[in-house]
Amino acid sequence: MQQLVIITGLSGSGKTIVLRSLEDMEYYCVDNLPVNMLTDFAEHINEDVAFYPKVAVGMDIRSQHQKLVNFPETVKALKKQLHIRVVFLSATEKVLLSRYSETRRRHPLSTAQQKHSLTEAIRLEARLMAPVKEAADLIIDTSQLKVQQLKQQIWQIMNQSNQRVTVIIKSFAFKRGVPFDADFVFDARCLPNPYWEKDLRPYTGQDEPIVAFFNDQPLVDDYLTDLCAFSRKWIDKFEVNDRSYITVAIGCTGGRHRSVYLAEALHTYLAAKSINNMLLHRELDS
Repeated sequence: MQQLVIITGLSGSGKTIVLRSLEDMEYYCVDNLPVNMLTDFAEHINEDVAFYPKVAVGMDIRSQHQKLVNFPETVKALKKQLHIRVVFLSATEKVLLSRYSETRRRHPLSTAQQKHSLTEAIRLEARLMAPVKEAADLIIDTSQLKVQQLKQQIWQIMNQSNQRVTVIIKSFAFKRGVPFDADFVFDARCLPNPYWEKDLRPYTGQDEPIVAFFNDQPLVDDYLTDLCAFSRKWIDKFEVNDRSYITVAIGCTGGRHRSVYLAEALHTYLAAKSINNMLLHRELDS
């Protein structure tokens, strides 16, 4: 089936990195396509599916502002003709300010004509892009992602089946903040922590000594049973409502033992139920 992926989001959030990654995956990529040209472009590629089997377009605030309001309806209409996925990249204001300070690039809304400060431009863009974000199938918060992590996440997403909802399982450390793109957040800090076992501290939740430690803990088994039952029940509900992605974030203090073990176990459980899912360990992959 022909694929059209729309990469959009806030300036400085990583859209260029994602488009380059998709080019490496043999997508035909077009950057900065105006919203009002999207329908004509979709019709063009749909006439030659053999030449355009996988297409990605970048869309951002450089489109006319009034056209962004029409984005949700435009995408809804096009989804009746071909398979479209909208990926919205975001980041916190603090991170965006830092990235612009490091690169010394000018924000698209901070021009000589508009005369917005960088902070004002970032906040204005977030408001103007709200309709586009609302229409997104997947929102990725890149605030704490390194370039290679973002590339890896995009690669995994694009290699998932498009026929059913995909569950993104993400382990993380609460001390580094909760992922802003999570639909569900589970706190594993109530469980026994192998960090306090000196011999176990160097391992992660992927290693056999940690797995053995948790397998001997009835409380962990109860938590995992509830986690799997909850996920299975609500994934079905989201699928009925045409959601493409659900992000389940599991956190512990350091993001290396409890959260990783539970994420791995949930991944195995969902795979056994033939539910599309992908696994990301934010702290291990950093």
